[in-house]
Amino acid sequence: MPSRRKLDEHRHSIEEIRDIMNSMKTLAYMETRKLDHLLDTQHAVVDSIEIVAADFVSAYPGSIPEMQAAREVYLVIGSERGFCGDFNETLLRRLEQFQHDRQDKDFPVLVVTGQKLHASLLNNPHVAARLDGAGVAEEVEAVLTRVVDTLAALQAQYGTLTLCALYHAVDDDTLVTQQLLPPFHDYLDRPPLFSLPPVLNLEPTDFLIELSDHYLFAALHEIFYASLMAENRRRVRHLEGAVKHLDEESDALRRQSNARRQEEIIEEIEVILLSAASLKKTLPKRP
Repeated sequence: MPSRRKLDEHRHSIEEIRDIMNSMKTLAYMETRKLDHLLDTQHAVVDSIEIVAADFVSAYPGSIPEMQAAREVYLVIGSERGFCGDFNETLLRRLEQFQHDRQDKDFPVLVVTGQKLHASLLNNPHVAARLDGAGVAEEVEAVLTRVVDTLAALQAQYGTLTLCALYHAVDDDTLVTQQLLPPFHDYLDRPPLFSLPPVLNLEPTDFLIELSDHYLFAALHEIFYASLMAENRRRVRHLEGAVKHLDEESDALRRQSNARRQEEIIEEIEVILLSAASLKKTLPKRP
């Protein structure tokens, strides 16, 4: 059995790790509170753009270009940091299943964000770009700039693109595949919302281009915020389990240390008693 000093040193190390993980859990929880507000705001922005788009498409359906052959691009949003359970592994399993289902078709070009996801896709030939992800909400803006620059480079290389995002949803913690480009095709079959078309200051085609740019940027904001929220929620759950496990291990070590201390006390008492008995035998008897 380890000595009491070794047990106490081990317990002290575990308690230090526990405090670090508990701090990380607190920071992740604080991030979810911040993202909750940002998501509400961004969702309202996307909803307003979609309402405008539905009104526009119902009045000017001819401005929507016909679907044509285009290079598929998938934006896969992983995590920049760890301690979030199987967040990235779930994305990898979906990509593997997707590749298995499309053996006879061209596999999409992948744009991957998040350092923790990069490591598992280093040798994947379909990955066109590996971008740093967002660790906190304030970094999303910089990530989107890199994503847009990458998409522009791919468009210059392949021509027309279709873009889908693969990411973790917030509510039910499942994966979502959302098409972003080309936008608004789902609105073509909807009846007009109003009897008169909206008054435009631009040509319908020019208006559609401007609206599509705004929609793409707003939707990407919402998607990255949602993914970051799901990541931090998983991180909170993962670290809660780790902290609980470390607390249990620390308690077990404390019990072992107390038991070892009791054994040492008993051994000390036995030594004292034996010493007293030996001393009594060596002392001369009184007359």
